[in-house]
Amino acid sequence: MIVIVDYGMGNLRSVAKAVEALEAEVRVSSLPKDIEQADKLILPGVGAFPAAMRELWDRKLVEPIAAALRSGRPYLGICLGLQLLFERSEEGGGAPGFGLLPGFVKRLPSANGLKVPHMGWNQIARARRACPLLEGIPDGSYFYFVHSYYGDPTTYADVTLETDYGTRFASMVWRDNIFATQFHPEKSQALGLRLLRNFIAL
Repeated sequence: MIVIVDYGMGNLRSVAKAVEALEAEVRVSSLPKDIEQADKLILPGVGAFPAAMRELWDRKLVEPIAAALRSGRPYLGICLGLQLLFERSEEGGGAPGFGLLPGFVKRLPSANGLKVPHMGWNQIARARRACPLLEGIPDGSYFYFVHSYYGDPTTYADVTLETDYGTRFASMVWRDNIFATQFHPEKSQALGLRLLRNFIAL
């Protein structure tokens, strides 16, 4: 069973529909017991980092999610679900995250006339060895982004993909069973579905 974590943030339904279209068994839930029993977790999200962490604490979901990740179960973070993995974000004056990956979340620079938030299609470039979620996805492919902040890993080995938008940032991170994308696979048409299918197959 894949559990999509409902913490009141983001586009849960579109992620669930994409996974259901791939004929996987999926449940959208905000219950700690469902997270504890999940085979795989997906944490999507669109919104503010501090508000997201408050919601996760209020719903008593922080420790079940962290425990699931420590147990080795596959995790896919999407957008805010990537950023929350890090130690802290500068958004909203600063807020602590899960601290499961070393690094910090920073605001995209408003450089060279580029608008923030970064919205729309952009290109990915591989930064490290082949990742199982990228099987069948060519280097240089385009994925759909909507974000103003990005995760900046302390350990470059955690960076799987990079993208340029005013700065070069990590558009995908990976460590052991933890995978996360800054882009939205559920909005990225055929290649996004391929990435989700690869996650389901883990």
